[in-house]
Formats: sequence, C-alpha cells, structure tokens
Amino acid sequence: MTRWKIQAERVVDDTRRLKLSIAAVELPDGVQFEQYVLRMPKAAMMVVLDNDQEQVLMIWRHRFIIDRWVWELPGGYVDPAEDPAATAAREVEEETGWRPRNASHLLTLQPSVGTTDAENLLYLSIGADHIGTPTDINEADRVAWLPLDTIPTRIRSGEIPGAASLAGLLHVLAFPPS
Repeated sequence: MTRWKIQAERVVDDTRRLKLSIAAVELPDGVQFEQYVLRMPKAAMMVVLDNDQEQVLMIWRHRFIIDRWVWELPGGYVDPAEDPAATAAREVEEETGWRPRNASHLLTLQPSVGTTDAENLLYLSIGADHIGTPTDINEADRVAWLPLDTIPTRIRSGEIPGAASLAGLLHVLAFPPS
C-alpha cells in the first residue's frame, strides 16, 4: 500500500474562506515530514454557451495574487446549505448580468491536490438571458461573449490560466454538448 498517513494536524489559521494547517505526514516507507495543508470551501463555476454553442460567457478581471489580467468563467464559493448549481447560476447573474437558462453538472475537480482541498464544481448552461448590469462591481472589468473557437489561442497565450476555467472550457471543446 502506498497510502500516506496524517499522524497529526495542527491548525495555523481558520477563517471563513480558508483553513491553513500543518500536517505531520508518514510515507509508506516510514519517512515523516510536515506539510502545509489548505482546506477551502467548495466553489461552483459555470460554462455558459450561447444558443448556437459558438460563444462562451466570460469575465475579464485582474487577479492580484499573480498580478495579471485574465479571462475566467463566472463562479464563486458555495454558501453553507446552498445547492452548488444555484451558486453557479447566482454567480453568473451577479458577475455578468446574464441569467443562465439551465444548469447541468459538467465536472468536478480539485485544482491542486498535493496541498489543497478546494473542490470545484463546474456546471454548463446552454443559453442565457440578459437581465441587466452586473450587481457585483468588484469582480469583472469586462463581460464578454468570446467565440469558442478563440479559446485554444487564448489558453496558449496565457489569457486563461485558472484551473477551473481551463477544465470547463477544454471539456466543452473536447466533448461538445449535444
């Protein structure tokens, strides 16, 4: 068995959006070490395609941690007791001013399994209705329907570096919805 065992874990910081701890880990061969562990609440994002499935709704925003402007799928943290699909739809509305017409589960991922428990749930909507100006003015500098055929070039150029956005976009490119 190659299962790593956590012998102990001590919390360094515990906030609403992050629990940081140090885990004492033992490898199968007996080697022991300590490692930082990040535990974050679930997040839900949505790939919103237009009716013809030729464009995807995205937000252009600045990510201060990496100090870059990037394209991302709309999304956010799942509130306690909130259905993740409802979270994804709510975040699309707040961040873009568009209301998704439906929400089907696309995939679930853990973007950094070596140090972080940060479950990301991605949903898909075909079609959306414009309901007005985004209500969350802090999220996006720009909201745009990007041609789906430009996404591979944007990925290669580094405009879309986020793991969840990459996974959702690559999924719909590889497995177009029927």
